[in-house]
Amino acid sequence: MGNIDLEHLRTWIGKSRCDEDLISARHARLMAAAVDYPAAERICDGEVLPPLWHWIYFLEGLPSHELGRDGHPARGGFLPPVPLANRMWAGGRMSFTAPVRIGSIVRKESSILNVAHKTGRSGDLVFVTVLHELKSPQGDLLICEEHDIVYKNASASAKSAAAPPLATPSEFSRTWTPTTTTLFRYSALTFNGHRIHYDADYCREVEGYPNLVIHGPLNATLLASHAEEVSGRRLRDFRYRGMSPALLGDSITLHANVLGDRVVLYATHKDAVCMEAEAMLG
Repeated sequence: MGNIDLEHLRTWIGKSRCDEDLISARHARLMAAAVDYPAAERICDGEVLPPLWHWIYFLEGLPSHELGRDGHPARGGFLPPVPLANRMWAGGRMSFTAPVRIGSIVRKESSILNVAHKTGRSGDLVFVTVLHELKSPQGDLLICEEHDIVYKNASASAKSAAAPPLATPSEFSRTWTPTTTTLFRYSALTFNGHRIHYDADYCREVEGYPNLVIHGPLNATLLASHAEEVSGRRLRDFRYRGMSPALLGDSITLHANVLGDRVVLYATHKDAVCMEAEAMLG
């Protein structure tokens, strides 16, 4: 495991923090504009926040001197100081117990669930799993989410960039083409300073990507909305897993197959899968 002290990193398990935020209609309307949300007229106080849009709230705004070289918060605070260069969203699982209403106050309770080491074909990987629970002011659970973050060496990014081929045809699909403006807007909405989304030189020279990287959570958000759109029903559970980085310049196609109360989803670029997901319908 090289210089990875897993025993030390696992002392972060159980570390927790809390936050509270107003689910502002103004912020949600900006998100609707960023993703060309087809029902923007429903983004107003009292309406249900679309799935996964809670990621644009509870934002951490650290001063510049508390950021790492990648633009993310420096390691060793809430998240453990994993000594691998790159970190990305690997995937997650969530249950929607009750609707998050636009205009409401919501409390977010987060804790480190697990820290695990794995060895892949590209080298060492460290996975950190964080539990997020969104609750009403009265303590009622609204969303329960487990979020997986993966850390790996910089050279591993280019090595692992080959995506699995498209396996099965889809019943429903739509294609979108993100631009630098799309990446800027989503980074701004989530206050995400990660340089892989806006600094092309950093992408190529430091992290090994040939171009800017499309946000994994943005693809997951679009897949969740696609599931609701094609089924006409709200989500009860949603899980997603990043398969390979999607890069600027690639059109991304969202695919869905509705199988009763289940929707099987995947996103493709260049006819290869960059994210897979599954939704259970309420």
